[in-house]
Amino acid sequence: MSAGLRIEPNIAPVAALFGEPSRAAILTVLLDGRALPAGEIARIAGVNPSAASGHLAKLIDGRLLTVHAEGRHRYYRLANEDVAAVIEDLAQLSGGVQAFAQPPLSPAMSALREARSCYDHLAGRLAVAIAIALERRGWLVRGEGKRYEIGNGEARRWLAKQGVNLDALKPGRHGLARQCLDWTERRPHIAGPLGTQLFARWCERGWLRRAEKTSRRIEVTDRGRRGLRAELGISVV
Repeated sequence: MSAGLRIEPNIAPVAALFGEPSRAAILTVLLDGRALPAGEIARIAGVNPSAASGHLAKLIDGRLLTVHAEGRHRYYRLANEDVAAVIEDLAQLSGGVQAFAQPPLSPAMSALREARSCYDHLAGRLAVAIAIALERRGWLVRGEGKRYEIGNGEARRWLAKQGVNLDALKPGRHGLARQCLDWTERRPHIAGPLGTQLFARWCERGWLRRAEKTSRRIEVTDRGRRGLRAELGISVV
């Protein structure tokens, strides 16, 4: 190999896509995993509609977003969970965590810190408390890198009780479960196929629901409070 040859990851183009403020706002709007039309994305992100169109095109070209058509409408969403993970990681590196530590917090910001969606799984203080409870019981064990391993037969029985069929889950790059570092709590919550399924099953069971006015904010129902207390010893105010 020539001494003058340099092999480096070409991260500059994709970093530029994340770094532009309007595009960062658009990506954050889509962090809850939903597919939205361009006009709604522009309105929520506070971006001029014509400018948003150009930004969306660049994000698609950069493979950070995907788009699908239904009739005359086009709907945009994050390309995959890896994009969501990068957004959360960048929020942590940017010092966003400190903003949560400085009182007073607005009611909306406090609610987001308690429980919110991160792409297709649960995030926030509640999600971290769930991960801690599962680790303490030995049902989740931290593995190599960002992996979570399923701890034992008791863990499998509990997950089956939640409606999660482990045999039907397709492992991701980090296996069945991934440690996703929560950017407000600085501790991991559960992502990956297992995190997705738990979030979906708890919503189906009526434990969790999306707040009506804020797509990312997650509310715990009375049924969810009782279930989380009984099964994991977690008290939700």
